[in-house]
Amino acid sequence: MLVKHGLLALLESGPMYGYQLRVAFDSATGGTWPLNIGQVYTTLSRLERDDLVAALPENEGQRPYEITAGGRDELRKWFATPVQRGDRPRDEVAIKLALAITTPGVDVAKVVMTQRTATMRTLQEYTRLKTQPGELPWLLVLDAMIFQAQAELRWLDHCEASLLRDDPRPVADTTDVEAPR
Repeated sequence: MLVKHGLLALLESGPMYGYQLRVAFDSATGGTWPLNIGQVYTTLSRLERDDLVAALPENEGQRPYEITAGGRDELRKWFATPVQRGDRPRDEVAIKLALAITTPGVDVAKVVMTQRTATMRTLQEYTRLKTQPGELPWLLVLDAMIFQAQAELRWLDHCEASLLRDDPRPVADTTDVEAPR
């Protein structure tokens, strides 16, 4: 539960109210997972219900929250537990390609090429962002996104090779196709 544990981690540095938590989360992750302020307050309510955070008295119309001892224990457990590959969100690209292969009339090679072009553009943008100064948390998130994009490109190359080798349907020649802009 990234949001739950993310908010606990942010509160470990001191009390904050919802908007501060949203801004701090966006800053720490480079905005790669923008939080809706409603999601922040809903999560804070659940954390308070579970005695992982405590609401402090209002200050200038804002209600700050602080992490509790139970919240610190939960946070320590979370940091000590590895994220399992199966715990991550579904890979929409893999599912889309699998469905494209089984759906009559879909030009699978074009689906692969379109995704490759988009992923390459994304990788170029991430690489451009890498040249700008940033704080270590954001740079590490950016590195992860770069590595994931590179891995997706390698996987798409593998998919294309597998299609050429194993798919009985004709594969469109993509050597002279200009990438969409």
